[in-house]
Amino acid sequence: MKTAWAKNIRVAASALAATAALCVASPLSAHGTAAGAAQRQAFHTARSVQAGSPLPGDLLIADRGNDRILIVTPDKRIIWQMSFANLGGPRGVNSLGPDDAFFTPDHKHIIVNEEDDHAIAVVDIATKKVVWSYGHPGVPGSAPGYLHTPDDAYMLPSGLVTVADIRNQRILFIDPRTNRVVKQYGTTGLRRHNPPVSFASPNGDTPLPGGGMIVTEIGGSYADVLDKHGHVLYTVHFPDVAYPSDTQMMPNGDLLTVDYNTPGRVEMVNRQGKVVWEYYRTAGSGELSHPSLALPLPNGNIAVNDDYNDRVVVIDPRRNRIVWQYGHTGVPGAAPGYLNIPDGMDLMPADVQLGRAR
Repeated sequence: MKTAWAKNIRVAASALAATAALCVASPLSAHGTAAGAAQRQAFHTARSVQAGSPLPGDLLIADRGNDRILIVTPDKRIIWQMSFANLGGPRGVNSLGPDDAFFTPDHKHIIVNEEDDHAIAVVDIATKKVVWSYGHPGVPGSAPGYLHTPDDAYMLPSGLVTVADIRNQRILFIDPRTNRVVKQYGTTGLRRHNPPVSFASPNGDTPLPGGGMIVTEIGGSYADVLDKHGHVLYTVHFPDVAYPSDTQMMPNGDLLTVDYNTPGRVEMVNRQGKVVWEYYRTAGSGELSHPSLALPLPNGNIAVNDDYNDRVVVIDPRRNRIVWQYGHTGVPGAAPGYLNIPDGMDLMPADVQLGRAR
C-alpha cells in the first residue's frame, strides 16, 4: 500500500518475531480432498451476513502488526485466520507481516505481499498452505526472481499475477506456472512520472474490468488509468493528497484514494481531477491515522484501513461518518476484536462461499 521506509520503525517494533514462509515456492494446485471440502463447508456454515449491515459481506484483513490474515463477519466474528509466524522457512528471515491480501478470482486462494520482506505469495484457504511464491525474502533486487518493496499483488482472471514493485519503479506481470515476468510497465530503476514508460514510486496496480489497470504514483500524487494494452487513457492529480495509496475506481468512473498521513484523508475525484467527495477529520474519534486503502462497497459505503489507529472502518459517504468498525481505536492487540496495523483488506461477496468457486 505504501513504501516500506515510511513504516519500518513502527512495524518492526510491533510485528511478531517470525520466520517467513515465502522463501519456498510450490506450484499452484487444486485441493479437492474430503478434509478440504469439509473445512470449506464449515467456513460457509459460520458465515452470516446481517441484512442491512453497513458491511455487506465478510472482510479479509491483512493484520500486519500481528503477522496474520483473518476474515471477520459483519457481526465481528473471526471465521478464519492464518498466522505467518508459524509457517517457518529455511532462510531464517523474520517476517514483518502481510501488507496486503486479496482474494483470487476463484475465491479458493488469497494472494499476499510482504512489502518489507520483498516477496509475494498465494495461500490456499482450506489448507492454510503457501502454494506459490515469488521473490527472495529479506533480499531486495531487480533481477529475475527478485522484488524490491512489492505492493498490491493481484491474481488476474487469466492466472497472471500483477504487482507494483515500488522501489524498482515498475509494474510486473508474472506467470506463476513458469515464475517468469511476461510483461512490464515502467522502466526498472527510473523514477519519473511519464506513464507508461516510467513511474514515480508506483504503489498501486488495481485491476479493472476488461484488462485495464489503475496505477497509483506516490511521486506527484497521480493515478494513471491504463487500458489492457498499457496505453494511458487519462491521468489525474489528487489536489489535497500528499501520499496517495491504492486508488480504486467507483462504479461511475470516479477515482477513490487515501492520503497515507495523519490526519488521513479519503478523497474522490472525477476524471478531470475535481474533488467530488472527501472524508477528512483533524481531531476526535473520526480522525484517520495513515489510512492505506479505501474500498468501495456494493451498498455504497466505503471501507477504510485505518492503519495506525489499529482498526478497519466503514464510512457512509451520505452522512460522512463512520458507521462500522473492527478494532479498538489506537489500541493494538491480537485478541478477538483487536487489530495491530491492519494494512490490507478485501470483501468476500455475500453470495460467495468461502474457499469455493462461484
